[in-house]
Amino acid sequence: MSLSTTPRLDEAERQRALDALHIVGSLPEPAYDDIVKVAAAVCGTPMALVTLIDRDTQWFKARTGLDGHQTERNVAVCDHAIRQPGQLMEIGDLMQDSRFADNPVLNEIGARFYAGMPLVTDTGAAVGSVCVVDLNPRELSQTQREALEALARLTMNLMESRSREREQQVATILEQAVTVEDAPAPTSGGDYSVVILELQNLDEVARRVGERTLDRQLTQLDQALEQCLQLERGDSINRVTGSGEFIAVLGTDDPADTLARIQLAAEPITAALGTRLLLGAASTSTGESNNVLFLRADQALSQAKDAAR
Repeated sequence: MSLSTTPRLDEAERQRALDALHIVGSLPEPAYDDIVKVAAAVCGTPMALVTLIDRDTQWFKARTGLDGHQTERNVAVCDHAIRQPGQLMEIGDLMQDSRFADNPVLNEIGARFYAGMPLVTDTGAAVGSVCVVDLNPRELSQTQREALEALARLTMNLMESRSREREQQVATILEQAVTVEDAPAPTSGGDYSVVILELQNLDEVARRVGERTLDRQLTQLDQALEQCLQLERGDSINRVTGSGEFIAVLGTDDPADTLARIQLAAEPITAALGTRLLLGAASTSTGESNNVLFLRADQALSQAKDAAR
């Protein structure tokens, strides 16, 4: 589907699409840093960003020429850009636009010009933008507009490629978990549960404690979570590579006691890191496919994020 004909989804659907990418709060990645450098160079602006519009915040996956890592959503120009997913939003002079003339963030950095191209998933969800900001009123050339549009497509391709890699790893984790020997419930098609656990704001934690300390703490968390399992019923847990996400498969359709132990075991580590571990769980006794069960767990995690606002 082309961007120009992409329908706008409602906010709940848009947020679920962003959550499914599991990218908000992720660690920095050089490819996105390169994108903002190219955007700033091509458009001749001192600032460029890859932004993601989350529930109440605008989070920066990458930025150049600007301090900070997020803003409140209610002052984000990109929140206006995503309302027309197929169009580049260009504002020649922010101070002449009644929507932004009194914006405290824009006034603080002296922003006068903005151009942003929405990041749109293949389902039509606008989750953020690639944008450039200047300190003087101006306009882009047609070549610069086309370049910004191309960079947004490239960014979205990177995000979705990253998401597919994660999905493939998760599929492998689930397949191995339900076919492992001595795992009576999953192997026999009986009752079992899938649990997704996600450490929040990983990028912020890494900046505060350092990536080496974070990695050590994640290893300790992995070990602490594993101690909560009942191996005799086929329980297992695995960490998704390079993330703060863990996938657990439990040989029961009533995981409440195990989830309570998991939350208790995680508390000392999450307290030390200054963050939270959110989880989503789904259970079956009807022989649902791994994929369907995982999607239900992922939706439950999204609901946990809504509740944690």
